[in-house]
Amino acid sequence: MGIFNRNKEVDEAFVRKQASEVSPQDLDTTISKEKQIDQKIANSGVLEKYASLAKLMLKMLKDYRNGLYREVPWFTIGSIIFSLLYVLNPFDLVPDFIPGLGYIDDLSVLTFALRFIETDLHSYLDWKIEEAEQPV
Repeated sequence: MGIFNRNKEVDEAFVRKQASEVSPQDLDTTISKEKQIDQKIANSGVLEKYASLAKLMLKMLKDYRNGLYREVPWFTIGSIIFSLLYVLNPFDLVPDFIPGLGYIDDLSVLTFALRFIETDLHSYLDWKIEEAEQPV
């Protein structure tokens, strides 16, 4: 079973399983690697369209960790953590240094994770807008 199986459910199952196994310690690890994640996504070429989404996901993680935003299921937090740490890992299913193929699995993981968390990201954005509009 792997990310490249033609069966879409198997691919989604891989990401879903990995996201569900994320621990609270992985939250701190992901946040501590924010700059590395940003650089990897921005410099990859293939993943750069995900740069603003990755920044948003990292903001959500920080607000969650700081107790400012808790209206999100742990599975969403786990999906974000897994996908960002997966992208950061240069030796995942397809090593990133392989020209033309190295980022395909990263792209797949990010795409599946975003499908799982899309509604929660929209809710988070709504919350951020409301928070910004409140008088200080």
